[in-house]
Amino acid sequence: MSNTPIGIFDSGIGGLTIVKSIQKYLPNESIIYFGDTAHLPYGDKSPELIQKYAANITYFLAQQKVKLIIVACNTASAVALEIVEKIAGGTPVLNVIDPAVQTALQHTLNYRIGVIGTKTTIQSRIYPIKIREQHPEAYVTTKATPLLVPMIEEGWANSRISNEIIQAYLSETTFETIDTLILGCTHYPLIKESIVRYFENKVNVIDSADSVAKEAQKLLTQRNMLADPQQTPVHTFYVSDLTDSFQQTTQIFLDVPVVLQQRRWIENPTTSQSE
Repeated sequence: MSNTPIGIFDSGIGGLTIVKSIQKYLPNESIIYFGDTAHLPYGDKSPELIQKYAANITYFLAQQKVKLIIVACNTASAVALEIVEKIAGGTPVLNVIDPAVQTALQHTLNYRIGVIGTKTTIQSRIYPIKIREQHPEAYVTTKATPLLVPMIEEGWANSRISNEIIQAYLSETTFETIDTLILGCTHYPLIKESIVRYFENKVNVIDSADSVAKEAQKLLTQRNMLADPQQTPVHTFYVSDLTDSFQQTTQIFLDVPVVLQQRRWIENPTTSQSE
């Protein structure tokens, strides 16, 4: 058994959906969470800059001696996974893309799958590539939905504004024949119910939170690294920039008050000087 914590990071608070699922499936595990709020959103930044941010955060989590690192960000998973794995060394790394792809392929009946995400995630083509690796004949339609992350960060999820933005994005004809939609951003589970309603419950809407938590449970079990069942878990939440509105929004994700700690940027020695 290993009572060392699981490390999880995201560009903001979206990764707290992963935290919530980890608490559900692995209730004895301690968690260190890092939200890079000083640099959000990642979705409109260059792959090189995202790789730099991800490298620095991974370095910080490695210093905390975490036993597992979860990249709870689709954008970072799409363009920075290799550098995260390199800096993590022998620490196992999970991303949010592979579990979502597996779940989508298990649920689809006609192999017509839609994906929405940030600009960088969609431009990487990572979802179509991974889906067609397993099912070459699959029809995959993708759409960048950049307004959704700032909308959610501002606390406007499940409002008239969010419903109008969802309709504007998903009303394209390319989505008319899909039977499965992947939410390619960990912020999007907060508006999942609105998206399900938009499709009138006729489309399987997939997010990676539970799938990632189950994968973490499987990996830690196989490696005999689960926490002692008698352990009282300790959760620590760091952000690179702290605001009152952000503090309030975190409670929407976890349904309980969360104490956020501002963490000054720790530079990975292998990267150039941080901004």
